[in-house]
Amino acid sequence: MFAMNRRQFLQNSAALGLAMTLPACRELSHWGIPIRVYLPGMQEGHRLRDHTPLPKPSETRRVKVAILGSGVAGSFAGWRLQQAGLRDVVLVSGPEPAGNAAAGQFGASAESSYPRGAHYLPLPSLASRHVRELLAAMGVIEADPYSERPRYNETALIHAPQERLWVRGQWQEGLLPHQGIPAAEIAEQQRFMAAMQQLQHAVGADGRKVFAIPLALSSQDPQWRRLDQLSFAQWLAQQGYRAPSLLWYLDYACRDDYGIGLAQTSAWAGLHYFAARGGEAQNAEPGAVLTWPTGLNPILQFMQQPLRQAGGWLPGMAVALQPEDQHMAVDIWQQGKVIRLLAERVICAMPLHVAQRLLDLRTLGYEPAQALPHAAWQVSNFLLKRYPAEPAHTPLSWDNVVYGSPSLGFVNSTHQLIRAAKPAHTVFTAYHAYAGQDPRQVRAHLASANADALYQTAVQDLATVYGFDRPIIAQEHIAAVEITLRGHAMSSPIPGFLSHSGLAALRQHSGQILFAHSDLSGLSVFEEASWWGEQAAQRVLG
Repeated sequence: MFAMNRRQFLQNSAALGLAMTLPACRELSHWGIPIRVYLPGMQEGHRLRDHTPLPKPSETRRVKVAILGSGVAGSFAGWRLQQAGLRDVVLVSGPEPAGNAAAGQFGASAESSYPRGAHYLPLPSLASRHVRELLAAMGVIEADPYSERPRYNETALIHAPQERLWVRGQWQEGLLPHQGIPAAEIAEQQRFMAAMQQLQHAVGADGRKVFAIPLALSSQDPQWRRLDQLSFAQWLAQQGYRAPSLLWYLDYACRDDYGIGLAQTSAWAGLHYFAARGGEAQNAEPGAVLTWPTGLNPILQFMQQPLRQAGGWLPGMAVALQPEDQHMAVDIWQQGKVIRLLAERVICAMPLHVAQRLLDLRTLGYEPAQALPHAAWQVSNFLLKRYPAEPAHTPLSWDNVVYGSPSLGFVNSTHQLIRAAKPAHTVFTAYHAYAGQDPRQVRAHLASANADALYQTAVQDLATVYGFDRPIIAQEHIAAVEITLRGHAMSSPIPGFLSHSGLAALRQHSGQILFAHSDLSGLSVFEEASWWGEQAAQRVLG
């Protein structure tokens, strides 16, 4: 049942006029449904970890700036440097181009594309000016980019219906449970939301917003920063919040953004989730987000395009970094050979657990043994032969979540496509954060898990709603599945993360090597990653 089955995967894809190629995959099968398991960066990361011997460089190239990693931070730094007119910049792709904003598709049609990671961006607040500048350059912001309420391109704004929640066997609009919830719990929900609205405007003794994004712009007032010494669960208990429906929703929010639950999340980070953004638009309702069929990947493609056109895109992964003749020598592993870059400046835009394999971060004040935990994630894409039946009064939404589930629901990838009629087929992207488990044990499990275990995790919410855990129903609807396993998906803001001295040292470090990654914030979100890309670029530009 679990034997490798490449032919069947290709046959099912070909039946829909589709094809697919992926590196670093395991090919499995479950109930006759072909499953590809994609483990981005695992082989390359283990090569670094195990100090696998490498050949000598076959060529050497001199550059002004080498950016190591093509996720949000690295791509933003490269885009900003190109925008400023700096040439001779090289962006090294890393093991997975676009990192956590990567995307894929089962074939050439728009109906079969999907995200392999991040899938939306909240409307950026005024504090996230760098993000607004990027979106304006893309044409996503069409007018008034620096006003309270810019006008956004309608194709990028989330279309209705945006989200729904499966509660007690039926759907309700919105993700905060209210269907069948007692009046006392509803009142407690309302009390919490009113408190969050007040916190959006709270200002510390230093005159700065208590909760801002990017995080670096938040108030340093010790009275407010003390919240970071508590877990979110402890703070909620102190404030008298006990309603099960509210606590589930808040736990869901922490798992969705941070990969950990209420008990593990810093109270400051939990409140930041609700109080930091508040971006609005002239032509959208409050709470709207920006999204595309492939998630955030189009933003990455836009940022990378100038470097690709200028010959500054280099596939491969940095495997060594050391000073040489007033330059930094960067060795890039690329399909069996090593290319050496001699760079005047290096922007290290990779996760810190990878960076520590290239250079001794302890000499810069960062102790790897005291690193923040990295949550493990599973992102599962289901290519559907046909849409499941839906109730007329609560149709399929972009985001679809199951109350009480340990998973995070599923997103309909074709939701943003404007068509006169529903597309013939679609992809549902199901998200699962392995919250509440030891990440090291989860990573060991994921490295060798069989199709049955991975499918059962992937299908949890689809099983609850549509019965996809039953062979006949699954076979009727599912043509193929791709499961992306991210063992180090995101840094998680546990209590004390704000005062992490090692991260503070890397944030302040300047010289030939600069750091740019959301790990520096402890929050793995677009605004933070792009902020550090911006800071690194500005230091290069001087």
